[in-house]
Formats: sequence, C-alpha cells, structure tokens
Amino acid sequence: MRILSGIQPSGKLHLGNYFGMMKPALALQAEGEVYLFIANYHALTTVTDPALLRRQTLDVALDFLACGLDPARTVFFRQSEIPEVTELSWLLSTVTPMGLLERCHSYKDKTARGIPATHALFAYPVLMAADILAYQSNVVPVGRDQKQHVEVTRDIATKFNNQFGPIFTIPTPSIRDDVAVVPGIDGQKMSKSYDNHIELFGTEKETRARVMRIVTDSTPLEAPKNPDACNVFALYRLLATPTQAGALADRYRAGGMGYGEAKKALFSVLWETLAPYRQRRQELEQDLAGVEAVLAQGAERARGAARKTLSAARLAMGLD
Repeated sequence: MRILSGIQPSGKLHLGNYFGMMKPALALQAEGEVYLFIANYHALTTVTDPALLRRQTLDVALDFLACGLDPARTVFFRQSEIPEVTELSWLLSTVTPMGLLERCHSYKDKTARGIPATHALFAYPVLMAADILAYQSNVVPVGRDQKQHVEVTRDIATKFNNQFGPIFTIPTPSIRDDVAVVPGIDGQKMSKSYDNHIELFGTEKETRARVMRIVTDSTPLEAPKNPDACNVFALYRLLATPTQAGALADRYRAGGMGYGEAKKALFSVLWETLAPYRQRRQELEQDLAGVEAVLAQGAERARGAARKTLSAARLAMGLD
C-alpha cells in the first residue's frame, strides 16, 4: 500500500501541525510505503519572498527529521524537485472540467481571506491531483477540509482513465477520527493565520509567554472547574501521560487551583516532552549537508515512480 501526504512550508510548524498532520504521518511509517513531500510549489500561492520560502522549506525538513521521520521507511522530498509532477498537472488539466474547480470551496475560502485570486490558486486541485497520481498512491490521509481535493483527484483520474485507458490508481481519502483538533491560545482551531499558535520549536521564553496567554473563563481560584471545557487542559491532555492527565483533571474538579497553575503544568510537560526533539533538531542544524542528502535521495526515488506514470500518460495521450 502506497500512502501519500504533504505539507506546505508556509511558516514555523506548531502544535496543531504536529498533532493534526505530523504525528499521524510519522505513524504511517509502520503501515505501508509512505511518500511525504514538502509542498513548496503550493506554497508559492502565499509565500512570495524567495529567501523565506527556502528557509521555511528547510525548517519543515528539519522538524520532520527531528520528530522521527525515518528516510529508510519514508520517501521524503521537496515537491519542486519532481518536474514530472508539473507536466502531469498540465496533462490532467486537459480533462478537468472548469465546473469541477469552480465548486472547490478552498479557492473561495482563501480569496475571502485576502489571498490573491491567481490561476495557481484556482488550479491548486489539479496540481494536488498530479501530486497524488504521479506516485500511484492508494491512500491519502487528509483533514476534513482537504477531503474535497482528494474527491476532485478521483474524478480527474476516473475521467482520464475512461478516455485514455487505465493509467492511474484511484486514491482513497483517509480521514482519521483519532486525529486531534488542537485549540489555539484563543480557543479557536490552532492556526498561523489566526496567530493563535504555539510553535513546536519556539524559544523557552516565547513558548512560556504563549502558554500563559491561553484564554480561560473567569471561574474563581477556589471553585471546582471543568477540565473538559478548558483550553489549557485540552492541550495538556495531548502531551501528558494518561496518569498525569487524570491527576490534573482531579485537581480541576476539586477546586483550589487557579488557571495560572494549570498553565505552568502545561508548559512544563510541553517543554519536557519536546526536549529530545529539540536536541535532535540542533544536531541536524549542524549537518545541513546530511539533511540535503536525505531530500535528494527521496527526490530520486520519487522521480523514479513519477517518470513511469508520466511516460504511461504521455503514451496514452499520443505524446510519445
């Protein structure tokens, strides 16, 4: 089974990225052949500073390797190193109805947030389809907000196969119910767009300050509190052991503990849990040539698969 996943280098990764995408993606290494790419072509729709894009792409690579990505079990690469994907996206665009793209909610959502209405943003689902189909992916883990794009990929692949022959594997979206929805410091879903995130590898001072800004209600210190309705506890439960989470929940319900103390407990478990990853990331920072070698090896393997698919598609369409 071939599993494909990707992430945009659109900024520093945060706890929402870790629990929502990174941790589940790393767990997939035990379930099948994983292709994981850094979607820097897609990032061009929002990141226009070349130096920033390069730095953020490297940051994503460092973060994933620090958190446990195994290059022996995962094909890890930059999207921009696979030119076959962009050619394939053009071939796929010849069978993609305009109406299919016009129904995609992501374009409407992003333009409503002020992102320029470019052709790249509009055609984003076609490039995403090429990303998926180039490697004959069987399964694509996605959030519910991305499920539509996988359905669009299925529609495009089916239309192409019906017209030119069985070239593409029809992928299946995988939406895991056990993937956490991570609250930001304001209680909304954690997102860089809302500036409510806690960076995965922020400095100690920055991280502590963010944690202490988490919004809570006005329940007095001495009164019992509901841990299940508290943003602080929601984050603590993701990081702590079941025993630790149970003990803090009991203190909430007993009363006599303020939210400030709960935030200190959250910072402590957050800083301690991520300590080995921080150490590993610092080591990787001192061996950027090694990181580049991992990405180059991944790109070579990915291109091998993409070339076969592109060659078959070109032949079917009369280009070879």
